[in-house]
Amino acid sequence: MEKRIQNPVQIERALTRISHEILERNGGVANLVLVGMHSRGVPLAHRISSAIERFEGVKVPVGKLDIGMYRDDISEKGSPVMKPTDIPSDINDKTVVIIDDVLYTGRSIRAAMDAISDFGRPSQMQLGVLVDRGHRELPIRADYVGKNVPTSREEDVQVRLQEIDGEDAIVITSNSDNTGDVI
Repeated sequence: MEKRIQNPVQIERALTRISHEILERNGGVANLVLVGMHSRGVPLAHRISSAIERFEGVKVPVGKLDIGMYRDDISEKGSPVMKPTDIPSDINDKTVVIIDDVLYTGRSIRAAMDAISDFGRPSQMQLGVLVDRGHRELPIRADYVGKNVPTSREEDVQVRLQEIDGEDAIVITSNSDNTGDVI
């Protein structure tokens, strides 16, 4: 069984709000870099960058990050399929905002912070997510959240994006109904 909890308009509204919050917290776009985590964090980072450009008239650099080799569950999941990592600018002394679709245990974010640290030493790292579903295993908190979605561990939260899935939606399914990427 699948329950839709966000439609395209609601997703766009959440990303617009996150974009404004990033600007407000950082006092503009100076020294700001967005880094999207593969796979769905990348198009989300591009959408946020486009929104910021509409508001400020300045394009914020967007990078993409593969965390496969930094995960702590490689032995359980086997060899990861590597995707390209591209950090478009020097991140030393910059504010790097990591963008992901769903925050769950926090382990992927820890891996992302480790990976980014291999590229330089940002002045700070912040985290923006479209969905925070709770159930943290590590002390990690998002700075920017599109929607808090309380879930059980028996449920999956799937973010579907036009760029990857052909539609914008956020759905909750039970583990037994899993048909897409599970976060």
